[in-house]
Amino acid sequence: MTVETTEAAKAAEPRVRRVLIADLGAHLGEAVHVRGWLHAIRSLGRTNFVILRDGSGLIQIVTPAERLAQLGPLESSVAVEALVSADPRAPLGVELTEPRFAMLAPASGPPLIDLTKPHLPGGLPFLLDHASVALRHPTRREAARLSSALVRGFRSELEALGFQEVFTPKILGTATEGGAHVFPLDYFGRPAFLAQSPQFYKQMLVGAFERVYEVGPVFRAEPHDTARHLSQYTSLDAELGFIDSWRDVAAVLAHVMAAMMASAHTAVPSVAVPAVPETLPMVHFQDALQLAGRGLGENLDGEPDLAPAHERWLSEWAAREHGSDFLLVVGYPLAHRPFYTHPDPEHPGCSASFDLLFRGQEIVTGGQRLHRYTDYLAALAARGFDAAPYQSYLEAFRTGMPAHGGFAIGLERVVQKILGAANIREVCLFPRDVHRLQP
Repeated sequence: MTVETTEAAKAAEPRVRRVLIADLGAHLGEAVHVRGWLHAIRSLGRTNFVILRDGSGLIQIVTPAERLAQLGPLESSVAVEALVSADPRAPLGVELTEPRFAMLAPASGPPLIDLTKPHLPGGLPFLLDHASVALRHPTRREAARLSSALVRGFRSELEALGFQEVFTPKILGTATEGGAHVFPLDYFGRPAFLAQSPQFYKQMLVGAFERVYEVGPVFRAEPHDTARHLSQYTSLDAELGFIDSWRDVAAVLAHVMAAMMASAHTAVPSVAVPAVPETLPMVHFQDALQLAGRGLGENLDGEPDLAPAHERWLSEWAAREHGSDFLLVVGYPLAHRPFYTHPDPEHPGCSASFDLLFRGQEIVTGGQRLHRYTDYLAALAARGFDAAPYQSYLEAFRTGMPAHGGFAIGLERVVQKILGAANIREVCLFPRDVHRLQP
């Protein structure tokens, strides 16, 4: 198929190919065509500067006063033809001079949020209400770039280890965890639920591919309104077969976390990304209770889980004792883990599972799963669950399912802790929680 270009269209085309701002340093002395948004205008006596922003960064444009009249309000989108000139004071070592501006789409007025400040003004609810504008600020875009880099590292490492990426349903006929915190929906007159995790499917797919992973949304109807909870978040899941114990799963997790941090460091060098120890420091759940109890002056004997305060204290302990931002807590009580969790043969009453703490917060849950059909029937009966709704899941275990295990990483929690954000909603593009469904 051929497309004829009219003379008018040819006249409107830029004389030179568009260059992204981040790449301008490679075009010193050249005339370039750039496009972006009017980020700021600064007048310093006889010299005027227009700051242009595109998806890759900011650039300073030395602009004669008479050219400013061509510009609309801030955040208007414009095209600029200019010369790339050296300026050692600039972040990229260059600036643009001799500009010719063309308006692409004028803003209807000043933006609701001042994007020229180093930090976004206004409270978090206001910024989330106007996310389409707030996300133009460099600090908010930094979180998105970091998320993308972490996922890229997750995928690349698992691909190198022979994992197959899969895509599982998010509308289910059975609640994965068997609990009450699910979002029900009407599925053509039948009850259904939004997926709490891809757990059942990734286990079933171990029987087909042996090693699988997925990046996707999960939904938790937990009535929590805290700085660490979301009703929808991004889960990075992996599952592998033919393991000897949960330790094989933890070893893969350590490699994956290292690859994720390396990818983040490369993509967003302005952010301080922690190193992942070659061997993750580890503490058993019962020992963790005693350590945190002594440290906080509390009696934690018999506690079924670690509270946020305990996770924070244990992370501080790991930083002091092991020089690590990461701590693996293993052997949680079996009764308080999902029914598919394998018991720890060396510690009665404990599970062959773990959580990974990172800078005071749990970011990963994982471990070994049951793999024998009869064990599943017994586990469901012990929890008082009817096996009938799980028959399509249980079928996988009738047909020689190998010993297997896996883990799930909460992406937004990792980004929150790397950036030191006070609230997880600060690092989420369009967060969903107990109060928010817009934008």
